[in-house]
Amino acid sequence: MENLMLLQIVWSVKPEIGTFLGITFRWYGILFALGLCCSGIFLYKIFKQQGISQDNYEKLLVYVFLGIFLGARIAHCLFYEPTYYLAHWWEILLPISTIKGKIVFVGYQGLASHGGGAGLICAVLLYCWHTRQKIWQTMDHLAIVTPLAGAFIRLGNLMNSEIVGAPSNVPWAFVFTACDAQPRHPAQLYEALFYFALFVAMWLMYKKKIRVKDGFYVGFAMLAICLFRFFIEYVKEVQVPFEENMTLDMGQWLSIPYIVAGIMILWITQRKNNIK
Repeated sequence: MENLMLLQIVWSVKPEIGTFLGITFRWYGILFALGLCCSGIFLYKIFKQQGISQDNYEKLLVYVFLGIFLGARIAHCLFYEPTYYLAHWWEILLPISTIKGKIVFVGYQGLASHGGGAGLICAVLLYCWHTRQKIWQTMDHLAIVTPLAGAFIRLGNLMNSEIVGAPSNVPWAFVFTACDAQPRHPAQLYEALFYFALFVAMWLMYKKKIRVKDGFYVGFAMLAICLFRFFIEYVKEVQVPFEENMTLDMGQWLSIPYIVAGIMILWITQRKNNIK
């Protein structure tokens, strides 16, 4: 047991990188931006190969960024902290908080990935309506690169010592000193590694021109990510107090519609008699 304890990692990383010109830079923000940039680079490669104009590429980036941010922020506020944010509705979209009667800049602390997914879908539908691009094809292109952004975001959660795992004695457990002294599953790292692997698998499938019909990648990604999210919740600590007595936590309940949607998309788009 002592040897196992020696292998456990004491995680005491500060979320702030430093302050420059009065602005505090945080690991989460840097990794979030880096994830979007890397995904954008691979998306550009896809658009270039498909002969889609750079103008449409740039428009899609704007739609996607706004959709993901608004969806993730609103979902977190309404599903995880509804009482507070319904009373402080302006803080949903403004990076401020009221602390002891004073307005303090806190950034956007709280983004829900399930809401980001819903916002992304809405953004794609609006983009395709505006540009007359094919919906399933556009969703497929985004589905290939989205797990890459998700991996960087989970690394940001790791740097913040948030969304921690449940207590565990596995030899690779992390002790998040910002939380307590208990060894825990590094759930953020599990998710990051899974998302990286999923991105690599889908990118190789795309590059090798595996024969699938439009809609395959978005259905496959939605199903794979949300099935993983459903089961990873069993090794996570509860995020908010009201989840303590729930059979399934909020993350699992929010995953179920996406799992069903992923199965339906694959069934509808990949049937033999489906016309591309």
